[in-house]
Amino acid sequence: MKNYPFTLWLLSLLFFLRVLGQILVAYFNVSFLPPMPHWYSGLLPYPILLPTQILIIILQIKINTDISRNKGFFAKPRRKFGKLLQWFSYPYAVIMAIRYVITMYLYPERRWFGEGTIPIIFHFVLAGYLFTWGKFSARWQEKE
Repeated sequence: MKNYPFTLWLLSLLFFLRVLGQILVAYFNVSFLPPMPHWYSGLLPYPILLPTQILIIILQIKINTDISRNKGFFAKPRRKFGKLLQWFSYPYAVIMAIRYVITMYLYPERRWFGEGTIPIIFHFVLAGYLFTWGKFSARWQEKE
């Protein structure tokens, strides 16, 4: 079954740590992490963004658990769905690359890891998650 479970859990852990870091900065004013403008692009109001991120993490845990156990709804091969996820991950990653280039062009003081780059980087993590999940889902049905 290749390394799909490991990769999905690793990408989920990275996303969880991003959300945790953001929470620590937003609500506990920790000083050892970058300030809030680095974590939050402002495209979605934070009271909506945070619950959405938590729901994504919960969904990832369910998907990862099913795939790790090779049992459950998300463990079943769904070729068309998997190809759709993979297809979606490409423009998602390209759009984030374009967003990064435009942001760095408009705000050169933010290069390379300045204000607003953390959200862009973690959209790449989510695109990688979708690609990996899609690759797993698109596998051919194995004969038993």
